[in-house]
Amino acid sequence: MTIIHRVYYLCLQIFLLALISISSVSAFAPAASFKTTSIAASSVTNTQLYGEYGASSTSFYTTTEKQDSYASLDDVLNEKCKDEKTRAVIKDMLDACADITEALRTALVTVEGSANTFGDAQLSVDVIADNLMWEACKNSPVIREGASEEDPEVRNTDEQGDGEFTVCWDPLDGSSIVDNNWAVGTMIGIWPKSTGLIGATGRDQVTSLVAIYGPRTTVLVALDDGTYEFSYGCTPEGCQLPDGTWEPWICSRSDIKINPDCKIFSPANLRAAQDVPGYKKLIDHFMADRYTLRYSGGLVPDVYQQFTKTQGIFTNPTSPSSPAKLRLAFEAAPFALLVEKAGGKSSDGVTGGSILDVQINAVDQRTALAIGSANEVDRFNEWVIEKN
Repeated sequence: MTIIHRVYYLCLQIFLLALISISSVSAFAPAASFKTTSIAASSVTNTQLYGEYGASSTSFYTTTEKQDSYASLDDVLNEKCKDEKTRAVIKDMLDACADITEALRTALVTVEGSANTFGDAQLSVDVIADNLMWEACKNSPVIREGASEEDPEVRNTDEQGDGEFTVCWDPLDGSSIVDNNWAVGTMIGIWPKSTGLIGATGRDQVTSLVAIYGPRTTVLVALDDGTYEFSYGCTPEGCQLPDGTWEPWICSRSDIKINPDCKIFSPANLRAAQDVPGYKKLIDHFMADRYTLRYSGGLVPDVYQQFTKTQGIFTNPTSPSSPAKLRLAFEAAPFALLVEKAGGKSSDGVTGGSILDVQINAVDQRTALAIGSANEVDRFNEWVIEKN
């Protein structure tokens, strides 16, 4: 090959390389430019949809401000609970919740080797909490009967014969999550001697309490004019007693109100969505309208948040393949009294009426349930309950 040919081929290679480079730039530059534009547009869209800080705008943080002082339990009960015996039973039940708090801090979560009436394996903490509740009932001069979810039979506890109330309780709701060290709770419904339990309704309750055991222990209590929260073992300024000790219970929230609208949903029994088209429609609505999911699988924390966040909806419909699990007397009725006194609503999941109007015909009676912000319960009734 002559020098001329070598020069020619060298020039041709340089030309082709240059052509490839130019083509590469022209081919990829628009795509790069488009990609950059898309990211920028996406960033703007995401900011508009999710808020300045992304997903954090779908969270709900507390807005509760520290108070200069907090009312004691006795101060609130004397003002907001006119019946002396009702005040006494509330204090007895709060003492039991305090004892359960202390027991949970030291007990390991293990299987006891026994089963409750339903065949569920009992955990050590279930047995401890249940024993403490029975002990409290037997020692109370105002309680005549008790019934535990662990052994759903009304039993006499009144040796003196002067007792006034029938107390029903779920000693430790959340057995399936307590081993994770998640929040669990105790639910308590209290009925007067005039009605007893069987044949009564949730509306006959003189009061109800729901305790939640987490980093702190707090208890919701139904009083004459609304729902109040009491915190156990807190030491804020202004609550120290003259002897240097602290008020065991202080009122941390007064006359709580649940807003009629909400953006928090807790959907239980999602299997029912396969059988109930209206429930699937409701879940799709929650997702499409960007509600915030807050669901742990424990009834107490999943409904209790409605009082701290002042909004929310818990749904637990039933279907032929997913029957009712919640107990009317032990779980649904006590929570419904608290929610409705706070301005919320409840639904029996069948007629759309309040769970408080359902007659208790058996200690272990089960029920569907929707409970929380009033307008969301109305939506549940409209979409999920089949109209005849």
